[in-house]
Amino acid sequence: MAAVSQGDLDRRGGLRRMRLVATSLLVLAAVVFLLTLDRGGFWGYVHAAAEAAMVGAIADWFAVTALFRHPLGIPIPHTALVPRRKDALAASLEEFVAEHFLTPQALRERYLDAEVVRHVGEWLVDPVHAERVVAEAAPLVARGVDRIGPEEAREFIAESLLPRLRAEPVSPVAGHLLEAVVTDRAHPGLVDLAARELHTWVRTHRREIEDIVTSRAPWWSPQWVDDRVVGKVYAELLAWSREVADDSEHRVRRALDSYLADLAQDLQHDPATMARAEALKVRLLEHPQLPVSAAAVWEAVKRAVLAALDDAHGQLRGRLAQEVSTFGQRLGDEPALRARLDAWTADAVVALVERYGAEVTSVITATISRWDGKLAADRIELHVGRDLQFIRINGTVVGALVGLVLHTVTQLLSG
Repeated sequence: MAAVSQGDLDRRGGLRRMRLVATSLLVLAAVVFLLTLDRGGFWGYVHAAAEAAMVGAIADWFAVTALFRHPLGIPIPHTALVPRRKDALAASLEEFVAEHFLTPQALRERYLDAEVVRHVGEWLVDPVHAERVVAEAAPLVARGVDRIGPEEAREFIAESLLPRLRAEPVSPVAGHLLEAVVTDRAHPGLVDLAARELHTWVRTHRREIEDIVTSRAPWWSPQWVDDRVVGKVYAELLAWSREVADDSEHRVRRALDSYLADLAQDLQHDPATMARAEALKVRLLEHPQLPVSAAAVWEAVKRAVLAALDDAHGQLRGRLAQEVSTFGQRLGDEPALRARLDAWTADAVVALVERYGAEVTSVITATISRWDGKLAADRIELHVGRDLQFIRINGTVVGALVGLVLHTVTQLLSG
């Protein structure tokens, strides 16, 4: 037997109380009817009202009871409607819900009225909630990342990614990106870094540079000449590298800018340069070690990501929580963003219901069809029976009033 919920217990208590009220009115009308039997005058009016109240109460008791069971256990035709026609009622209820509640317009309006995105944003602003979202999502993300092993990564790279890259021309895209980088002056920071590193390397590797220069000296030159030439070359190289590193307008840098601009144009428009770029791409992609190396890189990245996701107090999860909270703040501060997300999510809800709505509403029929007649009647009565008792109460009151009016009219006509 299924466990009875607290809600069912409360509903059962409410139904019992309303039945008692309705039945008490019927008993009261019967008592008044008996006490005023064969009495005239004012009591005749009371007697007529009590008689009509009994009729109304009994008629409505019969009507309400006949919905769920046979009154007094007598199998009267057209009674116990719910047990006998539960499947038809379930089908009608399913059709009603599908036609009036799960329509695209109704769903969209109800979803937009609920302002789900705004409420989500308000909830995410709280850092505690943002951390909770990250904490709940991190194990799922980690599990997904962990399932991608080296063999899967190598297979994806070798069979899906590399063939796609091989077939896709990259020189126009690379040229366009390089042109944007040069135009937006996005590369000087990288040039600064390279120039500083070059100068640092020259300053800290004097012996290696001198050995290289000395190895190029003729065998017949005196040693003291070699030493002076090598020292002069190193000093000039050190000074030149310092100038390049310190002077943002150095002619080497300007020459590099010019070369990059020309290269960007050639990658987009010069057939010879485009062909060489594509050939270089193919040679790189066809190297047998590339999939293996890429899979090894993926394994290193995966280990780092898994370790970061596992650290509840690490930088990655902290930054993710901060970004989630910031996104929630944006949902509250940017109506345009909120409106776009409202529209997208409303479209998604409508699409899901249009695709799976029939499966959702079929739960009504499938569930009720598994119930036997008595169980269906009991459960439905438990939810609507309390309100149906007002029919009995109204029938008693209205019957009394109608009986009083009819008796009054009869007395007036007979007098």
